[in-house]
Amino acid sequence: MKKIIAIGSLVVLMVIVYSCKKNADKPNAQVYLDLPATTDVYSAFTTDPSYNQKATLGRVLFYDSHLSVNNAVACGSCHKQALGFADNVSFSTGFEGQLTKRNSKSIVNLNGDNFSQPNITQPGSPLFWDGREEIVKDLIARPITNHVEMGIEDTNVLPGKLAGLNYYNQLLYNAYGDSSFSMDRIAECVSSFIVSIQSSNTRFDQYAAQGNTSAFTAQEVMGYNLFTTKYNCENCHHVFQNSYTVDDFKDIGLDVNYTDLGRGAVSGVSSDNGKFRVPSLRNVALSAPYMHDGRYKTLGDVIDHYSHGIQKSANLDVQLQDSTGHAMQMNIPDGDKQALIAFLNTMTDYQLISDPKFSNPFKVK
Repeated sequence: MKKIIAIGSLVVLMVIVYSCKKNADKPNAQVYLDLPATTDVYSAFTTDPSYNQKATLGRVLFYDSHLSVNNAVACGSCHKQALGFADNVSFSTGFEGQLTKRNSKSIVNLNGDNFSQPNITQPGSPLFWDGREEIVKDLIARPITNHVEMGIEDTNVLPGKLAGLNYYNQLLYNAYGDSSFSMDRIAECVSSFIVSIQSSNTRFDQYAAQGNTSAFTAQEVMGYNLFTTKYNCENCHHVFQNSYTVDDFKDIGLDVNYTDLGRGAVSGVSSDNGKFRVPSLRNVALSAPYMHDGRYKTLGDVIDHYSHGIQKSANLDVQLQDSTGHAMQMNIPDGDKQALIAFLNTMTDYQLISDPKFSNPFKVK
């Protein structure tokens, strides 16, 4: 009887292994590209008549894992639409399972306040946590060539690799009038797509920009007032604008001793050590964990840091020091904390995170 059971179990195991191998032999058979018949409008104001076609091609490239050396990671792997184009882990996973050095920042509103004229080739707001890049088009190659993130050391090989994928032929023709790839075209299209990822449709916008006072609850109004007055969070976070200047790098007292020099590693200036770019708060309720190293899991944890966790680091921002030069202790009451969290939740743009034109076009049958 035991022999019969053993033989039966072996047969079942062989069937399972064969089925898995059969599916593995045809990994692309279950995946197809789903794009609308009519090109989505990514910008209605640009003077480039092919911009929307280029952004469409950029959308496909953004979500295509073939941009990594072993076809394991796409740009969209670390910048997820449902999370406001951030990631939900402290450090994202690279092409060989290694973890990135820093938390993946949201890429929403890279074009600052200029929603009408996409800018991908001129210096603008500083990019990355340390501001090491200011031109959106030039940032595209950085994760692609990063030894942890996507691993393609020589970008000259990427156009040839992608040219072997037949779904790009028509997309290239629509955007450029021919079907040839180049790294410049890859960078242009991906950057055209990501600068079109703009957020301006939140309850905060309805309340603050459009004057709709009914958009907020009483608790949210309280949080808004605390944010802009009592605790002066607005002085660094600039919720009324989406652009940043190079001065918007702050040491907020995360550590007494720096384990990551941040801006200082780029500028080479010791007074920049421990400073990181102040992040946008748009969709902040979706983008946990927080800080450059993802150390805080919730908005409550972040507020607790400002309440009683600020460290007297060497370059601690003066706004976070008390009158004696020590680290400020705000001692934020629980009621204020809950009101602040309620206000931060009004920054979520539900239209953005569900907009089909920003979604992954690769579908599984």
